[in-house]
Formats: sequence, C-alpha cells, structure tokens
Amino acid sequence: MKPDHVSTSDIRSAFSAAMSAMYREEVPAYGTLMELVARVNDETLTAQPKLRERLEATDYLDRISEERHGAIRLGTAAELAMMARVFAVMGMYPVGYYDLSTAGVPVHSTAFRPIGDAELKRNPFRVFTSLLRLDLIADEDLRKAAADILAKRQIFTDGAVALTEKAEREGGLNKDDAQRFVGEVLETFRWHDEANVDAGMYHRLHDAHRLIADVVSFKGPHINHLTPRTLDIDRVQALMPEYDIAPKAVVEGPPTRNCPILLRQTSFKALEEPVSFRNADGIWEAGSHTARFGEIEQRGIALTPKGRALYDKLLDQSRKIVRPAADGSNARDYEAALAQSFAEFPDDWAAIRAESLGYFTYSLTAQGKTAATSHEDIDTLIDQGLVQFDPIVYEDFLPVSAAGIFQSNLGDGAQQDFVASPNQQRFEADLGMKVLNEFDHYAGIEQASIDACLGALSKQDAAE
Repeated sequence: MKPDHVSTSDIRSAFSAAMSAMYREEVPAYGTLMELVARVNDETLTAQPKLRERLEATDYLDRISEERHGAIRLGTAAELAMMARVFAVMGMYPVGYYDLSTAGVPVHSTAFRPIGDAELKRNPFRVFTSLLRLDLIADEDLRKAAADILAKRQIFTDGAVALTEKAEREGGLNKDDAQRFVGEVLETFRWHDEANVDAGMYHRLHDAHRLIADVVSFKGPHINHLTPRTLDIDRVQALMPEYDIAPKAVVEGPPTRNCPILLRQTSFKALEEPVSFRNADGIWEAGSHTARFGEIEQRGIALTPKGRALYDKLLDQSRKIVRPAADGSNARDYEAALAQSFAEFPDDWAAIRAESLGYFTYSLTAQGKTAATSHEDIDTLIDQGLVQFDPIVYEDFLPVSAAGIFQSNLGDGAQQDFVASPNQQRFEADLGMKVLNEFDHYAGIEQASIDACLGALSKQDAAE
C-alpha cells in the first residue's frame, strides 16, 4: 500500500456510514429501529456490568454501536463477480456458502465481510449477498425472459468500475479517490422507484416468486435491509410496538439463553412502496412493490462443527414438533418446542468449551501476566488461574434463519418448494473465487490466541 493510500478499513467504515445514512433517509423506520436498539444496548450494559467489563477487555464494546449488516440480491454471475471485486477494495471477502433453495427461496449466497480480528474490531460491516437461481424457475419462457432482462442492465456506475480497477492496479486508493469510490458504489445500492419491466412481466415474475420479481424488475440490487446488533433481542422484540413497529411473530435462530449461540434475528414487516411501470405506449403507470424491511440481530458464540451439528439437530427436532407458520399463528407453540429441544445444549461457557461445542479466544489473566511456566496444556493453565477464555463472536449467518426472515417479509403465500440443489462449485465459478470456510477461520483465531498465551508464558519462564 502506498503512503497516501487509505486503509481498506477506513473505506469500509466510510461506506457503512454512507449506506446507513442513505437507508435512514429512504426508510425512516430504520432510524427509529436504531434508536430502539441503542436504548436496549445501554440498558443491558448498565444492568450487566460483567458483560460490559468483558466487552471492554476484548475490544468488542465500541464495535457494538457500529455493527450492522446489509443484504442484497444479484441477478447474474457477472454482477456477483464484479461485486466481489468492489467489496475487496473495502477489505471484505466471501465467507461461507448458503443454499436457500432447501427453504423455498431460489437463491444461493455468501457473506462478504472483513476476516482479520483487527479488521473486525475496526469495523465489522458485512453484506449477505445472494445470487438468483434462474435454473429453479420452472417456466422455461419466463426463465429466458428474466435472463434477457438481467443481461441488459448495468448495476455499477462507470466511476465505480474505473475506481475498482484503479485500486486493483495500484494496490489501493488515495483519500480523494476513496471518497469518490464510496459515492459511486453507493449508487448500486440506491432504491429506484421506476421498474425496468412492464406491469404484466412484473406480475409474471411475482407469481413465480416475489423475490424473483424483486431481483429482475429493477435497475439495481437496492439494499433490502440494514441490521443493527442488539445485546438483548427479546427486549427489542417486546418494545417494538411501543415504537409503532410491528415485529415478525417469531425470533429466528436458537431460543433465549444465558450464553447466546450463533445468531438470533427478528424484523419488522416489509414496506409496500410505490413504483412505476412503463406500459407498451411508453406511459408510466402507478403500482407498488414490497421488499425492503428492518431487521435486528443478536450474535452469540461461533460453534465448532460438533456444536453446529448439535444445533442443526435440535433445530430440526423442534421443527418436527411445531413448524412455525408464516402468519405467526403458532408462534408460542414453536417457541415452547424450541426451548424444549435446546435444553440439551449446554448453557454455560465452561461446559460449552469442555464439550468442544464453541470457539474461544484465550488470554493471560492478571496472575498469568507475571507467571512463568513452560506448561503447554491449556486446560491445566486455566485451572491454575493463568489463562482465561472468552467466546468468539459468530460473524456469519444461518440459512434457515435467513430464509425465515425472507419468507416473513415476502408474505404468507410466498412459501414454495424448490428441489434442494446446493451447488457451491457453480456459485464459486460465478464468483470467480473460493469462499472461505468459516470453521477453519474460527479455529485459526482460537489457535492463534492459544499460541500467543503459551509463547508469552514461555518467554516469562525463560527470563527467570
């Protein structure tokens, strides 16, 4: 990186702030949501001083207010590949592969995000990015028409493409170029109220699946939600009506726990927004479209493959007892089934660690910082009070939860069956690169923290 280049984290932070400001202007309810989450987070930290202490000690406190994720839906492989290049300028890379066809949503996805611990603490902005599966549209004529429509659009400005190429060529951007880059890329995510199809085609796409209409019918992949992070999602859910926000009936993900795992999400219903369709005579006709909504998340510990297998088993078990209805009519029964099933999952950090269900970072205690030992068994060092552990925050997503959020905002009749067809190889070919394996990533962070502890204790031992 040249001396005058802006860091990728600074570009990401500027883009995240610009995106938040734009979305707050486009969707005023998002601003209300941010106010509610800030209130609940402040109340939670006041009521739980130990939580504040650990967040401060692990440098996670400041990022809570900055943390949010967005979501976009792309239509073509070319759009996905270019989006990957754009995100790389911001230090964001694809982590994980998600097949949502199994839950009735015709997309597969990845999450673009920073991957280093320091980068995440600087700004953890992430974008869940889905690619439409045209191959899952049963109507061959409609599939071809959708492909033709998508092939004609260009979702990136010439300036965004040129600045991305410049960053690739020169290894970064200077301050002026970085500022221009943020402005140009923001245009890709902006809402457009003029459809690029007529009303008849929109309704054909809509009847195939509402999400297909959302992807194909517009000039670009408008950001369909931004998500602040809360420390108590149940409290936010309970307070939303006081702020004139109607929450979805069920919080997606695991049940309420003392030791949060993975990811819990809720949202308010998607907005019905006015759009215009041009008819055969070139005259604009009024219509409406429903896609954009507000979402809130609470993040817990990242689980190991063993922990994730247990989570998936218990979630499946609970849904065999009660499958949540899109209209929320059986919400209480589902929550009860969820709590019953998840009683099997340990709910204290020591047990989760002892059973190798979650990932942790390790650090020296106050005693450990002055101790000297060459002992390399981490459990013994913990028992001796020399090393402590903290849960690693789960930075990624859950396919069933993502689909649940999509479905609740697409309407009760949006649930459809598609042939389950995960195709990570095809997705990566369209992306132009491999997606990172989330388990390997978390395991690497955990092992690096263990090595740092052992190295520090060994140095202290050698110095004596």
